[in-house]
Amino acid sequence: MRVLVIEDDKETRDFIVQGLNESGHVADKVDNGKDGLFMALEQRYDAIIVDRMLPGLDGLSIVQTLRSEGKRTPILILSALGEVNDRVDGLRKGGDDYLVKPFAFSELLARIEALARRGDTEAQETKLSVGDLELDLLARTVTRGGHPIALQPRELRLLEHLMRHQGQVVTRTMLLEKVWDYHFDPQTNVIDVHVSRLRSKIDKDFDYPLIHTVRGVGYVLRVPEEASS
Repeated sequence: MRVLVIEDDKETRDFIVQGLNESGHVADKVDNGKDGLFMALEQRYDAIIVDRMLPGLDGLSIVQTLRSEGKRTPILILSALGEVNDRVDGLRKGGDDYLVKPFAFSELLARIEALARRGDTEAQETKLSVGDLELDLLARTVTRGGHPIALQPRELRLLEHLMRHQGQVVTRTMLLEKVWDYHFDPQTNVIDVHVSRLRSKIDKDFDYPLIHTVRGVGYVLRVPEEASS
């Protein structure tokens, strides 16, 4: 599941993103309403978590704009405003759920996963496939040629990112930012190690490789021309 977190409080934002990542999901984060709206409009997410009070553009305005633009992505509103009228207002303006701060992460996770399951199936992908490789985004399971493949949460996130960009070269910087949430290069071989492990699981013992190295640039997930012909 890919989630957009729009929250201006750094501690709360990092707490949510870390929890989502540790649960095997992919989370993008932004700290203001204007950038949050742009990302929500331009990219595809399975769910959005938005704080009600934000600099630049408040959360309810973001929700209303998304709905007016035809975006049906499930939205969970976070707010310290917990009166009945506040919750009703948030839901009537287009929110799908409303969670009052402070909150337990386990409840937030359960709510956001429930929203993603109830989401508009026409507007949201539930599976990704490249050749005979398939990733079920809801069940978080992987198969190749019908055979189940067990992956660790980080390996799942890495594979999902590569599959979402199938046929495109994914650079080291992109992987560090989107899979590891690093905005700097820690100068380690963590990417090489995880790609090697992923290759051993999805490519070994199969007829053709899917993960290819683009020397000096990054990696690309694609079906070789000889296999697709």
